[in-house]
Formats: sequence, structure tokens, C-alpha cells
Amino acid sequence: MVNMRYYPVNLDIKGRRCLVVGGGRVGARKVDTLVQCGARVTVVSPKVSPAVRQLAAEKAIVLKQRLYRASDGEGMFLVIGATDDETLNRQIHADAKRLNLLCNIADRPEICNFILPAIVRRGSFVMAISTAGKSPAFAKHIRKRLETQFGPEYGLVLELMGAIRSKLLAEAHEPEAHKPLFEQLIDGDLLALVKAQKVDQIDQLLERVLGPGYRYHQLMPSNQQPQE
Repeated sequence: MVNMRYYPVNLDIKGRRCLVVGGGRVGARKVDTLVQCGARVTVVSPKVSPAVRQLAAEKAIVLKQRLYRASDGEGMFLVIGATDDETLNRQIHADAKRLNLLCNIADRPEICNFILPAIVRRGSFVMAISTAGKSPAFAKHIRKRLETQFGPEYGLVLELMGAIRSKLLAEAHEPEAHKPLFEQLIDGDLLALVKAQKVDQIDQLLERVLGPGYRYHQLMPSNQQPQE
């Protein structure tokens, strides 16, 4: 049996307080992902990139343009260190450890209690690629390959599946009865139909598997509907 160093997990950070120390190019990337996931982000850095400054101007984050303090981590859910100062990064890690916080230091897996994978995102459909911190360059290479293989149709299909599930639950369908229905939709080439934007054929498949009342245009937001 091969032991894994890291336990794969997806964190729900919506509404949670997250701290990023460092407002440069790397910090900006971390901040952007946290904001996309609904976190309440605070950035501490004496110097910040235009991207971070813009997010602060839009009130998407709280910006404290000053040096880091040990007290900055108090009340946070997780902390990310994104500075090029090794001494400071180790101080951030030590402070987070003292407060029992989740902590990631960019490019320093030895002082992290979690690491961040490379991701491919298509709406709510997300794939994570990890090399256990051994080669971020290889993870990036794999991510680029996957991005060419998995197009926006994967996110659209997932949104459609979620809308169907909500409608079935509203109609008092038992959750355990959903699995074979979704398997029939997948086996019916739903993904290929969405990719090819074949709305009529999508509707035919939905009606055949789910019955009347399930139509693509009714289930999906207007900005996510393919046009024939």
C-alpha cells in the first residue's frame, strides 16, 4: 500500500475570513481564487500590484498596506504567505501554527499544512492536479494539456445536471432514484449534444429519460444556453 502525503479535500470557504500576506504577482493570483470562492479576504502588504489595488477599490477585499503583524492571523480561517522574504514566510507559518490555522506558504511545501493544486475550471466543474509539491512545473504542464481536452461544455452539462436534480427534488423524487436517470443522460451523449449546441436533440433526450417538462431553455440561465 502506497502512503499519500496529502489528503485531497475541497474546502468551503464562502464567507470565511482568509488572510493573504503579500500583494505582488503571486499574491494577486491567490487573492483572485479566494475571492472567486466567496472568501472574505484581507491582504497585508506594504506594496501591492495593480490587480490587488483594483480589488480593494471595488471593495472585494480588505487591504492593509503595511508590514505584517503576528496579530493579523487572529480570527482567520486560513492564511497564505506569498512574499519573497524567507524569514517573513517562516514567521507567518509559525504564527499560523500557534493559532491552529490552515497555512500555505507559496513554493514552500515544507512549511505548509496544505498545498494548492493546479486547477482546470469550467464553471462548477473543477479538476485539481497535484504533484505533492514535488514539481509545480509538471502540474502546470498537465493543467495546460487538460485545458485543451475539457471545454466549456463540461461546465454547461454540470449546470444542467444541477438544475435537473433541483427540479426532481422539488417534485418529491427520491434521491436514490436519480442515479440511473443521470446515467441514462450521460450514456445518451448529453455532453456531445451540448458541445455541438443541438438544442432540439437535447430536449428529445431529456423528455425520453425524464418525461415532459424538462427542456434546456427552461432549465438553464439564458447566458448559458447554446444557440442552434
